[in-house]
Amino acid sequence: MSIHRFVTRRCLLAAAALLPLSAAAQDAYPTKPITFIVPYAAGGSSDARARQVAEKMSRYLGQQVVVDNKPGGNGNIGTGMIARAAPDGYTIGMGNLAPLTVNRTLVPQTTPFDPQVDLVPVTLLERGPLVLVVNQDKSPYKNARDLVAALKAQPGKMSYASAGSGGAFHLAGELFKANAGVFSVHIPYRGGGPAINDLLAGQVDYMFEMLPSALPYVKTQKMRPLAVAHEKRLPSLPDVPTFAELGIAGMEISNWFGVVAPKGTPKPIVDKLNQAINRALQEPDLARRITEPGNVIGGGSPEAFAALINAETARWSRLIKEKGIKPE
Repeated sequence: MSIHRFVTRRCLLAAAALLPLSAAAQDAYPTKPITFIVPYAAGGSSDARARQVAEKMSRYLGQQVVVDNKPGGNGNIGTGMIARAAPDGYTIGMGNLAPLTVNRTLVPQTTPFDPQVDLVPVTLLERGPLVLVVNQDKSPYKNARDLVAALKAQPGKMSYASAGSGGAFHLAGELFKANAGVFSVHIPYRGGGPAINDLLAGQVDYMFEMLPSALPYVKTQKMRPLAVAHEKRLPSLPDVPTFAELGIAGMEISNWFGVVAPKGTPKPIVDKLNQAINRALQEPDLARRITEPGNVIGGGSPEAFAALINAETARWSRLIKEKGIKPE
């Protein structure tokens, strides 16, 4: 046997020997703790849900799942760390609407990763449908049709609040204007709290908000809900119509989040994570925590989550470009 043939044969045998080890490692996964990066500060909705899911995943997978908060850059810092991590299943993270579908178009200079190239979807955790609300005492508008009629009669004379430029509430407001054929002035605030305060003070005419934040004000009759941005009516607001019922199409809008992993993470590992998360979402206590405030349980396959990310990226990128939306 020639030296060349001998070396080639040894290399092939060595490569073949590595394949079962790789498969065995994937079958045994996980063999050490998993880091779960949350790209937002501790105490927020993403952080709370991540900790609840991580606790259940730890039981199913037999290894601790440790939440690590990496806030900053509208979610870009932590999401970038997920994208740069080793694709071995030991670093996963929370993927939110802004860093996964909006930031690359809105703030490309501070988004050093491409979500559709550098990340792999694992599972959608939940969707938080938005609701259009006005001040209960100071607003004359009893339903969304009244508001649309007023906006058309007074173009540019009315305003809506958001928790900040480029966020889900701002984009919902711009999509509403486009789909309803109206015009109003956007007033961005530094967070949802100040925006709500000015709505309650009568300083702005309307706003979009997540149901868990709006519902306490609705129950105390400080806010009046005019329409829900969902494909069907919500159990917590059964008398409030959808935008589709009012003849305004394309207004299914949620502030959603799910679990993602670095691109290249082996499919058997992604599938094992997906199965663990779907089990967690079916547990009654976690399901209740999601649905009681008005949110919708996610779950499903990695492919279904990828389809949602792709559709949302196309929709929001188009809106940002067409309307010239800029961060403020």
